[in-house]
Amino acid sequence: MNIEQLTNLTTQVRRDILRMVHKVNSGHPGGSLGCAEFLVCLYNEVLDFQLPFTMEGKDEDLFFLSNGHISPVFYSVLARRGFFPVSELSTFRLLNSRLQGHPTPHEGLEGVRIASGSLGQGLSVAIGAALSKKLNGDSHLVYTLHGDGELQEGQIWEAAMYAGGKGVDNLIATVDYNQKQIDGPTDKVLPLGNLKAKWEAFGWQVVEIEKGNDIAAILKGLSEAKALTGKGKPVCILLHTEMGNGVDFMMGTHAWHGKAPNDEQLAQALAQNPETLGDY
Repeated sequence: MNIEQLTNLTTQVRRDILRMVHKVNSGHPGGSLGCAEFLVCLYNEVLDFQLPFTMEGKDEDLFFLSNGHISPVFYSVLARRGFFPVSELSTFRLLNSRLQGHPTPHEGLEGVRIASGSLGQGLSVAIGAALSKKLNGDSHLVYTLHGDGELQEGQIWEAAMYAGGKGVDNLIATVDYNQKQIDGPTDKVLPLGNLKAKWEAFGWQVVEIEKGNDIAAILKGLSEAKALTGKGKPVCILLHTEMGNGVDFMMGTHAWHGKAPNDEQLAQALAQNPETLGDY
């Protein structure tokens, strides 16, 4: 895909996110909107995977969503990439739906390898998968996505220490560095300090993507991160995003971390993101 195609897809994904959380008056639009460009780029230009989806994941790149509350963007990107029908997005968070508020692999939901939502666990799972690939002679990579607020979980740093100490160099962990969480700015809730220095101190190589909502910058950063793999250290991407990106009244605040728009707000948000590929 070229930049224009990726941009149009991102806009459609934003519409999906907004309509999904509005319909059930529940969900997490802020972080989902902020990560839309990244996941669109990852799944359409970077990951080497096979369809139809299989849980084994042999001879393909793997992705684990650790901050599972941003499921709306994850589901939309998976559906738009062909993992399951786009029409299934209409079942988000409904009873008996496969598209639960936090992703689970129940009923064979394509594209989802682990249950996530209890924060801090995805990196540990990814390390196990990355080590398994090494043991099996599989040269493909393992990717993860985490919220910066999630880094306040202790298990993250135990896993980071392990990956760095054991040279798990087929692993790329991305941090959604929007500096906001459900209770406010991360620096006010529990300061994270110098994240770049922290990851490096744990034995990781760090790539910073300053424009984390710019498609060209994301593609460049992902390419740089991939080029650093296989050199004895895991790689961390610090992705500087804007929570609620693409909807003016959702940006610059943590208020939309986990709140659905009402009818009027939905109409305003959709007007800022015109339909490009067809609504579900």
